[in-house]
Amino acid sequence: MAVARVSKKGQITLPVESRKAIGIKPGDRVLIEVENPEIVVKRLGDFFELKGFLGKAMPCREERANAMLAAASRSTRKA
Repeated sequence: MAVARVSKKGQITLPVESRKAIGIKPGDRVLIEVENPEIVVKRLGDFFELKGFLGKAMPCREERANAMLAAASRSTRKA
């Protein structure tokens, strides 16, 4: 566990052991979530780290056709 002090501007510096524990480096972005009564800081991964996590990309025409079919099925269910 680490302790940080809040500045007059409401800023904190994350202690080095906390940054190292979750891999935060200078220039990284973090997500701040408020979970009453706590504040949770999470490292946001680099956008390019997501490459391929949804599987193989489909051609644009195929993606568009699938989206149109999905939209059509939703509109017919509501009717």
